Amino acid sequence: MMRITYLHQYFNTPSMPGGTRSYEMARRLVDMGHEVNMVTSWREPDGRKDWFTTDEAGIQVHWLPVQYSNHMTHNQRIASFLKFAWGGARKATSIPADVLFATSTPLTIALPGVYAARRQKVPMVFEVRDLWPEVPIAMGALRNPFIRSAAFKLENFAYKNSSELVALSPAMAAGIASSGIPAKRITMIPNSCDVDVFYPDERLRRNFRTTHGINEDKILFVYTGTFGRVNQVSYLVYLSKALEDDQRFHFLTIGDGVDYSDVHQLANDLGVLNKNMTMLGRIPKAEMTSVLAAADIASSFVAPIPELEGNSANKFFDGLAAGCCFVVNHGGWQADILKETGAGLRLERDVVVAASQLQEIADHPERIVQAKLAARQLAKERFSRDKLAAQLEQVLLRAVANHLNCDNKRK
Repeated sequence: MMRITYLHQYFNTPSMPGGTRSYEMARRLVDMGHEVNMVTSWREPDGRKDWFTTDEAGIQVHWLPVQYSNHMTHNQRIASFLKFAWGGARKATSIPADVLFATSTPLTIALPGVYAARRQKVPMVFEVRDLWPEVPIAMGALRNPFIRSAAFKLENFAYKNSSELVALSPAMAAGIASSGIPAKRITMIPNSCDVDVFYPDERLRRNFRTTHGINEDKILFVYTGTFGRVNQVSYLVYLSKALEDDQRFHFLTIGDGVDYSDVHQLANDLGVLNKNMTMLGRIPKAEMTSVLAAADIASSFVAPIPELEGNSANKFFDGLAAGCCFVVNHGGWQADILKETGAGLRLERDVVVAASQLQEIADHPERIVQAKLAARQLAKERFSRDKLAAQLEQVLLRAVANHLNCDNKRK
């Protein structure tokens, strides 16, 4: 049995909106017989001031109230990162552990991870969810040369102080290796599919569509996730406009973020809101099962920046698990998988061309059926959460074993 201290600033349970990778991985590690303490932040402005602990499926979750939202300014976010890094370092140090497992973003999670690992003389495993600072630099968010330099130094600090590194995509693994880290210390474990949480279900499909006034014969195209600069959900609004005269399609968004108001206003201005496009806000992850069961096509978008094509979006894996035909508007490894398996397709960035692509598959509905079957098969065979959690366990066990071997040699 390992005692694992798991550091993730933005940990979510299924009752909360957002990704649940850390919850799903941690609860499986608990089921494998390990002790898991999650050190995270409580982001709700409900007046709490100090640490509190809850039990979530056997995970001991230690929450530090630190406000954060996608609507915060860049400086406010940095302040939030540093506040949690300081508090998380002290908390993680106080919890006896055999291994520290720190997952980004933000990259500042490495600070409490390294500090606690050194104080307890145990190894740290670092999980890279985004190539940071490369992505924010490409997005224009890090313009200050001093801050850029500090960010690259923090990245190198995180990598060099990790016994093992976990990357969520091939591009992220290559990015880590380009920093001089030996390939044997890097393991690619992508976001994964919860095939028991998301699944095709006709009853859920009918109930959701009835509740929201979406006809059964419509091809329901959904986007679920963050409305941010990276995502450019405005693409979907323009796509909806291009297909407004095609009665076969209905578009649905679920989520929130800094760009939500602008996207909502655009949909209203173009005359598609509440016509062939419905926009709902954030909902708990547990309720997403019905959304994806109702969908025919699920989607993921990014801005036209090459550095973003190496992402490992939760929505991609949730859509596969639910058996949705999946579409992206970018290249990269996910687009390659869709082409290879027939589980979906890559849409062109030109929405007029993309609209034609969708009309073509609507003209041949058997293609959507085949893509849905391929998506579900892909989810179960290649991206099952159970399989990938077992792979993560091996990485953690290897880090502990290597650390003990080094200690024994020194003695």
